[in-house]
Amino acid sequence: MTGSQPEPISVFLADDDVGLRKAYRKLFERTPGFRFAGEAGDGAEAARLVAALKPAVALLDVQMPGTGGLEAARRILAETGTRVVMLTTFDLDEYVHEALTLGASGFLLKNASPMELLHAVRTVHAGNAMLAPEVTVRLLDRFRPRRPDERHVFTRQVLSERELQVIRLVARGRSNQEIADELCLSLETVRTYLRRVFAKLDVRDRTHLAVLAYEAGLLHEPR
Repeated sequence: MTGSQPEPISVFLADDDVGLRKAYRKLFERTPGFRFAGEAGDGAEAARLVAALKPAVALLDVQMPGTGGLEAARRILAETGTRVVMLTTFDLDEYVHEALTLGASGFLLKNASPMELLHAVRTVHAGNAMLAPEVTVRLLDRFRPRRPDERHVFTRQVLSERELQVIRLVARGRSNQEIADELCLSLETVRTYLRRVFAKLDVRDRTHLAVLAYEAGLLHEPR
């Protein structure tokens, strides 16, 4: 490998479906730019192996025998720097909200195409959030404010309109460069706004910020 070539993205998979693990392993082993780091059939083993292997991204099935994916995510996110994408055949709201609140960077349904899965891993590895379109729609509906006159009163007291614009774009999955282009700002200015927002709202990362934006109803206002 030459110095100009980026390191492949190491991926770990936890799922109790042996056939799915085999298919995903083959996908990542055969796709340039990725390295399959390991696999597990339950959440406890996944948490242990991720701590040892330190992959860049862990794909975790929500529902597994014994220790499930959400508990595994809780341990992994608390103990490692690995980014987490939750996988499930169910797009139940409580799973989505809990996973994102824990700090997961993505949530995909298992019917996602191979290209969608690879894109999701690349996206979260780059520090952005990735939600399946079906999940995004349900999440937006879940957090639609019931009393519009009380929307994000707290955030309006501490955030400028420009900071609110940046938050909305982060919640829509925009990268820093895309935010800079849309708002006609420099990349460093966008980074400065994000640092201020993280400090003011005491959030961990972009995903946590997106969850706050959904809960506050920011995405239902004009851009």
